[in-house]
Amino acid sequence: MWPAAYPDGYAVVDVETTGLARDDRIVSAAVYRLDARGDVEDHWYTLVNPERDPGPVWIHGLTSEVLDDAPLFPEVAGELAERLDGRVLVAHNAIFDWSMIAREYARAARTAPTRQRLCTIALSKELGLPLPNHKLESLAAHFGVVQQRAHHALDDARVLAEAFRPSLHAAAHGGVRLPLLECLPLTEWSDAPARPRVGYQPAYRQTSWRPSRRRPACPYPNPGRYEPGGALVQGMRVAFSGDTSVDRELLEDRAVEAGLHVATSVSRLTSLLVTNDPESSTSKTVKAASYGTPVIDEAAFTQLLRDVAPARGSVPAPATGSAAESVADPVAADG
Repeated sequence: MWPAAYPDGYAVVDVETTGLARDDRIVSAAVYRLDARGDVEDHWYTLVNPERDPGPVWIHGLTSEVLDDAPLFPEVAGELAERLDGRVLVAHNAIFDWSMIAREYARAARTAPTRQRLCTIALSKELGLPLPNHKLESLAAHFGVVQQRAHHALDDARVLAEAFRPSLHAAAHGGVRLPLLECLPLTEWSDAPARPRVGYQPAYRQTSWRPSRRRPACPYPNPGRYEPGGALVQGMRVAFSGDTSVDRELLEDRAVEAGLHVATSVSRLTSLLVTNDPESSTSKTVKAASYGTPVIDEAAFTQLLRDVAPARGSVPAPATGSAAESVADPVAADG
């Protein structure tokens, strides 16, 4: 019997953006509308002119030339609102898609009509799905959904819609309470005035439900430094510095799930430093400069996390030596 408390409809959403900071913009958006049982009613897709540099073109493929003739967000805000109205917004890492959409509506002096959101990462955890990590591709593979154009908003939304339906039915048949969260108005957020891009302001500081804990030692050997333009490799030592748009703990969890070693300080062994403000004088950025450690921003790192190369060697290294020592890394003052 279908749970009476379940929502009447859903809007499965994916947005591609110029980056992850509070002043970044949407470059494309897609919505699949689903009924109460998760069946597709229709879908919609649009490009959006971000009125700025398009950001990681190598990821989403949308150049300035392609976006020049695209509508501005205020010109599509009404159509998007019609597709969101009265439905639960569903997305993979829903806080990101919701925050980007909410800020675009705020810039257009409007309010998104979304009242609740559902994150498919949270739902997969509630269901106890045996996933190797929380990537969309892993969720899709679990349900046999084939992805055709990764990082294309319409195809990512289709893939998520197809994976969400069996998840929804599994929850309904198992009596699982859906992990619905309220979509608070923008004024309810931590919304201090934005600083220039050299000092990124966090888009949203969500209270973490995760208990304090030490992370387990990374089971893979350190393959060395990240090569700019290449892929991340399991075992790489990654450090973070400064504000992040995505909740820091969630970002670190994703890195650990991908098989990376999250370091709390920068040393000669550090493979990569992730920071949105490389010109700052934090202890980590100063050390990274002195050691010649590669530095990338959060947007590029998040995209690279989607395709981390397996460790060199099929068997994880035992948690001894340098891997075990990672647990005892001192916490750097700049976070």
